[in-house]
Amino acid sequence: MDETDRELLTQLGRNARMPMATLARRLGLARSTVQARIDRLEARGIIAGYALKLGDGAREDQIRATVLITIEPRATPAVLARLKTLPQIEAAHTASGRFDMVLQLAARSTAELDKTLDAIGGTEGVKSSESLIHLSTRIDRLG
Repeated sequence: MDETDRELLTQLGRNARMPMATLARRLGLARSTVQARIDRLEARGIIAGYALKLGDGAREDQIRATVLITIEPRATPAVLARLKTLPQIEAAHTASGRFDMVLQLAARSTAELDKTLDAIGGTEGVKSSESLIHLSTRIDRLG
């Protein structure tokens, strides 16, 4: 990947629906060159897909939280299998440090969030958990 590819990814990150002609003009390249670069980035798995980015209006009825969990040794596969059944979990990341996994949650109510946290904490193999409720978003580059 060169600097032009990085700038192309930056532009697509801001607006994945940007017309090819606009991308070409911003990058100072021919449309066919930009399309060829996008095709190559997709083929290499650097661009894995395109997604809808929801605005605050779509999320205003959600309570968002981050949950940090510690897992018993060798229990990660079973814990992940259970976590995959909970639709409120948007993402699960392994981590280094005090906690083994970081979970991103979204629930429609405090009752739903409470039930989900109980399900996580009650999962066999989860030693401990700590929850952080999101109050407001100040920077969101990932969507």
